[in-house]
Amino acid sequence: MDQVNLKKLAKELNLAVSTVSRALRDSHEISSQTKERVRELALKLGFQPNPHASSLRQNKSKTIAVIIPEIENNFFSQVINGIESVTPSKGYHVLIYLSHEDYNKERDILQLLRNGRVDGIMISVSNTTSNYDHIDAWRQAGIPVVLFDRTSEELDVPNIMTNDAEMAFKATEHLLKRGCKNIAFLGMAGNLSISNRRKVGYLSALEKFKIATPPQIVELTSKDYTNREILRKLFQDQPRPDGIFAAIEKFAVNTYEVCKEINLHIPQDVKVISFSNLQAAALFDPALSTIIQPAYDIGREAASILFKLIEKKMLMPYEKKMILPSQLIERASTAVTGQ
Repeated sequence: MDQVNLKKLAKELNLAVSTVSRALRDSHEISSQTKERVRELALKLGFQPNPHASSLRQNKSKTIAVIIPEIENNFFSQVINGIESVTPSKGYHVLIYLSHEDYNKERDILQLLRNGRVDGIMISVSNTTSNYDHIDAWRQAGIPVVLFDRTSEELDVPNIMTNDAEMAFKATEHLLKRGCKNIAFLGMAGNLSISNRRKVGYLSALEKFKIATPPQIVELTSKDYTNREILRKLFQDQPRPDGIFAAIEKFAVNTYEVCKEINLHIPQDVKVISFSNLQAAALFDPALSTIIQPAYDIGREAASILFKLIEKKMLMPYEKKMILPSQLIERASTAVTGQ
């Protein structure tokens, strides 16, 4: 049997291929009678430009896209679980794309999706994203967009996040109360919203406790070998940090690696705390003190809000900027020692 495609549909209907294509996209340029003819034949011949044949009638793809910067971080795995707790009841599929912390790839993914069909987008932006025109183009086109975790207040779209600044303050305060005098903040290089919010909390705690030592803000990258090199130099400088606050999970892992390499002991020589949803954090040697984000809830709430937009329901004011609380878990990496 010949493969059913736009050309075959056009030949059967005695229409131009472009007319058939526009009819399937529900273009206003095509009459309702022609659209119905095209859809009926497409269904009859089993032609499915979207995941579901019924979408030809509904003009819905029954698909949403989720764009995340990486999958290695346990946080994003839990977010996806939260999203997929909502989508089955809506009859939707989830397409997951990785930007790999690359603005150009993120932009290209969105462009690719414009050429295809999705009913909505959820996105946590890359650390190299500073211009949001590629995302705003979706909003202007009337396609629902929700940002989560890594957000932007420049865009008039729902933002779902956690209380980063407040928890960064508490993490820094925790280190100070454990006797640290020289705390280094490890953040992601670039203009990442979560790093900026966490940096604000770190600086606020130093100011409140009137710490005389100048803040140490260290910008790391997505490359482990680069981070380890930066951290080696950090620990060789004087005064050497006696506390590390890692804004991102992988930076805590890099810290453990370098401390082991240069024979610095945690928590005796340096205390470490990090944002992390890694369940294995309790198995670190020593167990890592963490700020645990409500990742599953962020995914669930973001998906629920996206579907409200898809269904053209009005959002409540709190749904346009939703802040879910994180939790600080004290473990051995910040313990007071007998020194």
